[in-house]
Amino acid sequence: MNKPWQAFPDHVRLSVRLTPNGGRDAIDGLEAGSDGECYLKARVSVAPEKGKANKALIVLLSKSLGIPKSSLTLISGDTARKKILRIEGEPEDLIGRLCAVTEGR
Repeated sequence: MNKPWQAFPDHVRLSVRLTPNGGRDAIDGLEAGSDGECYLKARVSVAPEKGKANKALIVLLSKSLGIPKSSLTLISGDTARKKILRIEGEPEDLIGRLCAVTEGR
């Protein structure tokens, strides 16, 4: 399976499939979509209204990866389930953190 992230010189782009109203805030591992792309599966307990689910996703990833919320930016998918986030920082370090979060699932 491919990985849901791409490394760039100063950041990582992460593909996420978000489930709002998921009952709890959690990262549920990796998933291959019907389009062949790989996504990080995440769920948040809030409803997808007025950007609340997107904000909850950023908080969840920030806590899970141990990085500041300010280093996460939503690039695309504002109103879609499939999103792309930009994570500022050293790519090698970020990928190590992402692997640690997803491998325990």
